[in-house]
Amino acid sequence: MARRELQEINAGSMADIAFLLLIFWLVTTTIESDMGIKRQLPPPVPDDIDVPQAKEQNVFNVKVNFLDLLLVEGQPLDMDQLKDAAKGFLIATGDGVISHKVGNQEIGKNRDVILITGANGKTNAAFPERVWVRSADVKMKIAEYQEIIRISEPKNKDAFRKVLDKWMDKLVTIKLLGGDYKELPPSALISMQNDNNTTYNTYLQVQNELQSAVNELRDELALAKFGQTYRELEDIYGRNKQDKKTLDKITAVRAVYPQRISEAEPRDSGSTYY
Repeated sequence: MARRELQEINAGSMADIAFLLLIFWLVTTTIESDMGIKRQLPPPVPDDIDVPQAKEQNVFNVKVNFLDLLLVEGQPLDMDQLKDAAKGFLIATGDGVISHKVGNQEIGKNRDVILITGANGKTNAAFPERVWVRSADVKMKIAEYQEIIRISEPKNKDAFRKVLDKWMDKLVTIKLLGGDYKELPPSALISMQNDNNTTYNTYLQVQNELQSAVNELRDELALAKFGQTYRELEDIYGRNKQDKKTLDKITAVRAVYPQRISEAEPRDSGSTYY
């Protein structure tokens, strides 16, 4: 009996199929990366628009020179002091600090906050002046914009609704925080400027310390008001984007402690600052 020869498998098209599968995977797969710093940059300002200057007291200036040395609010500062100095800026109201209770402990008073002192040894008290967000004022604005939307032309309604939504968020914040609160003025921010030869490691350390200042204050407030840290609230909302109650809590915390960290144009190498 003759032996049958095994037929060879034609693999000529396998390379094409593998290539097509690779293309399909590249097109459909989302690749997440933890590298880098998450920042939403502002849009460029047109040349014909004058940019208003922020009040000096509303800007917390952090500079890093080519020797990786810090100059904060005009004074030398160690890296391990930067976070507490930024907290001092963020909690200041011009007439005291924000305070909230965690159990029997009151956060915001008698806390370890680094206040920058000038050459004369006096504390720099030029902090941003927080403004009151009062329930009566917010309700009046809501009623005002509801009427504006009612009588406005259809093409303008969407723009007015966005403004109305912001006032509605303020009212929700008042209810969640248990009363009127103070918010930072829109121009209040932390400004960072580094030298072109600042090492990347120092650059990341400064970013991390400034971000930690915001995160820790948010955690404290969220824990005091809602029994959960801000990070826990974000995790809960991340798993369920339909959770409006958790989103409202996140919005309330952000209203008190907004994240405003701006990066100025780096200076040329050789700027020692001090």
